Amino acid sequence: MTTQTNTGSQDAAAVTTVYQVTGMTCGHCEGAVSQEISALAGVSSVTAVAATGQVTVTSAAPLDEEAVRAAVDEAGYELVGHA
Repeated sequence: MTTQTNTGSQDAAAVTTVYQVTGMTCGHCEGAVSQEISALAGVSSVTAVAATGQVTVTSAAPLDEEAVRAAVDEAGYELVGHA
């Protein structure tokens, strides 16, 4: 009988990226942006802060910036780039 043990953690390789987004002014804006980015493959968490315009995304691997841009655009805001 063979037993396999996974000793690795998926979080160990997590990538955190901070993006600058314009147009967010309230909690609803934060939620809309977070929801769209969260739908991208590999994203484990999103924190959007309207006051600073910063969106912090944690993912399993680096994200395609154009995919993030499209998600932010779908929410009705504009991705400026990395913060």
